[in-house]
Amino acid sequence: MTKFQKSIAIVIVILIIDQVVKIWVKTHMFLGESSFYDWGIGLKQAQLYFIENKGMAFGWVLPFMSPETSKVMLSLFRLIAIGFITWYIYKMSKNNAPIGYIVSLSFILAGAAGNMIDSAFYGVIFSESGRTSVDIAQMFPSGGGYGKFLQGEVVDMLYFPMINGHYPEWFPVKGGKPFIFFRPIFNIADSFVTVGVASILIFGKRFFKELDKNEELAKNQKIEEKTK
Repeated sequence: MTKFQKSIAIVIVILIIDQVVKIWVKTHMFLGESSFYDWGIGLKQAQLYFIENKGMAFGWVLPFMSPETSKVMLSLFRLIAIGFITWYIYKMSKNNAPIGYIVSLSFILAGAAGNMIDSAFYGVIFSESGRTSVDIAQMFPSGGGYGKFLQGEVVDMLYFPMINGHYPEWFPVKGGKPFIFFRPIFNIADSFVTVGVASILIFGKRFFKELDKNEELAKNQKIEEKTK
């Protein structure tokens, strides 16, 4: 099994896990519904908290554009990014890049592809999620989906507010107000993008040093073969 084949296998496994969780949340929970669980350890709360992301990270949209145009542009950008990352992984695999680097890139590719699936298809295959238990989305509804191709919304559900408290009274502006540490709500695809990027940032120097070493060995091997 080549490194590129291993990369594709990793991406497929992550996509399956990501989509199974998203589809379950979409078809079993209403918008804003949360499922609180107290681990009794460091993580004081761990929740499935269903929201839908209308744009990029944290719901940002492109400026000077309508929401619909922004969604299409973001989806097209994701498609281009996915194509480039796939080509780059293939190239790095051919150049005998270290497996750790390939795995990190595969995590990023899987995360981008997972959210791309939501953007491209969820508007077509799901009815709109409401904010009550009678408005849970249906898959392949008879009346059609809530949006058009490339205009779907990304499903987020992982919420880990690790610290719940209040700002000190002396704190400027927000003194005495509630404080929550780590408020982002994200999904499995986002998690793998974060892990992939973090791995490259932390171990990048080692990855590229090993890559240079492998390229030098391959070059010397070619020279030896020519001189025989």
